[in-house]
Amino acid sequence: MKRHALSTRIWHWINALSLILLFMSGLNISNAHRNLYWGDWGFDPRTAWLRVPRFPGWATIPDYYSLAAARDWHVVFAWVFALSLLLFMLAALLNGHFRRDIATRRREWRPSAIGADIRAHLRFDFHHGNGKYNFLQKASYGAVLFILLPLMIFTGWAISPGMDPAVIWLLDLLGGRQSARSIHFICAWLLFAFFVVHVLLVLLSGPAKQLREMITGGRVDEKA
Repeated sequence: MKRHALSTRIWHWINALSLILLFMSGLNISNAHRNLYWGDWGFDPRTAWLRVPRFPGWATIPDYYSLAAARDWHVVFAWVFALSLLLFMLAALLNGHFRRDIATRRREWRPSAIGADIRAHLRFDFHHGNGKYNFLQKASYGAVLFILLPLMIFTGWAISPGMDPAVIWLLDLLGGRQSARSIHFICAWLLFAFFVVHVLLVLLSGPAKQLREMITGGRVDEKA
């Protein structure tokens, strides 16, 4: 049995590419107006809850300031990201990936079990026991898949000039355009933090093996 299903591997790489391009083009868009607000409106810097730094060209797409070009990149890969996520979720429901590998069990939520998992991570012990993922992996993947990624899509729709007339209810649900923009920004940086931690853990747990398995699928150790 493959450790990673074909649908998971395809989505993983498409999602990685999409998120990198979305993040970098998003930084370019952020340079257009660097203040974040809550509510419906926001023009006055004195009412901003955060002043975002200006991001340099090496961190943005394109590598020069262009709101129009950055929006083009952002919109194209937002659709790639959203459609690939939808297809992955359908495949994961049908092949049992969510139920088998991501869903946590009640015993895993015991404070003693969570504490043991945290201590194991601090010792760089990433043994998964009988499952594919340990509790912290399941919890973080679940938060990303079912909270952060959907929030990125919904807040992106809400603040998109081309989409918001069709989903005006989203602005009400999210507390206004500026609130949606702030949530979009926060979720983007939380995903960036997840990306950094994910890459660090891969580097600490055998990068060649992890990379090979995410390309070929690897094999489940039936003796584990």
